[in-house]
Amino acid sequence: MNFIKMHGAGNDYVYVDCFRETLPEPAETLAPKISDRHFGVGSDGLILITPSDKAAARMRMYNADGSESEMCGNGVRCVAKYVHDAGYASGVDFPIETGAGVLAMHCELEGGRVARVRVDMGEPILTPADIPTTLRSAGGDAEPVIDVPLTVKDRTFRATAVSMGNPHCVIFVDEPTDELVLGVGPLIETAPEFPRRVNVEFAQVISPEEMRMRVWERGAGETLACGTGTCALSVAAALSGRCRRRVLVHLLGGDLQIEWAADNHVLMTGPAVEVFRGQWPNT
Repeated sequence: MNFIKMHGAGNDYVYVDCFRETLPEPAETLAPKISDRHFGVGSDGLILITPSDKAAARMRMYNADGSESEMCGNGVRCVAKYVHDAGYASGVDFPIETGAGVLAMHCELEGGRVARVRVDMGEPILTPADIPTTLRSAGGDAEPVIDVPLTVKDRTFRATAVSMGNPHCVIFVDEPTDELVLGVGPLIETAPEFPRRVNVEFAQVISPEEMRMRVWERGAGETLACGTGTCALSVAAALSGRCRRRVLVHLLGGDLQIEWAADNHVLMTGPAVEVFRGQWPNT
């Protein structure tokens, strides 16, 4: 099986062109093996690029533990890059089908190949039951969960819950430390308040237009970037009055530009980079 290794702001995945390739085993068991950073290719997960009757292609995303996720913002930018560069789509504007719906891509080219992609990530989901979370604000079941107390062991945090097709818990801190990300992150991921587990963002506000973020991703652990998490963070920052609706977010793997537009859609712009190609297994 041929594969492509790509990353978006350091959030790296192994991609398989299922227009042409056949998986040697089910994706759920292949993902942990190929993602292993010691005995496999090494990645945050496995992404399949498959035919679609709704778009130029469909993205299916599997975490490094084999669980399937609805959406990956950095991953879908790389899918758009591959679809364009492989000739599966004409022009620089086309849709990609994901588990969170069909999303519009706009590709920025350098030398005829995609270097950056702007993704219309759709509208944020703020109704608690749809995220899903059992956390509730004082306003009741229909109100957004903004800075609501969340107790993990003996510590209480102020949590904002947002879904961008997958669930996120955003916590604003003075500094996103190892102790928070690596120690508290996995506890919140599996907290009973999030019945489908949750991605956890720890964010520091630098200015009304700039933030720094680290993320603990469900099923993957800490990653260098999370596109949907960055979008969820930007919505949370705007809802709580911490930032404006257009922000630059610094991640361990690079920067993403996010705009929560007037039509309620969240636009994410960032890099898409091919690293190398190979065969699995390498025999």
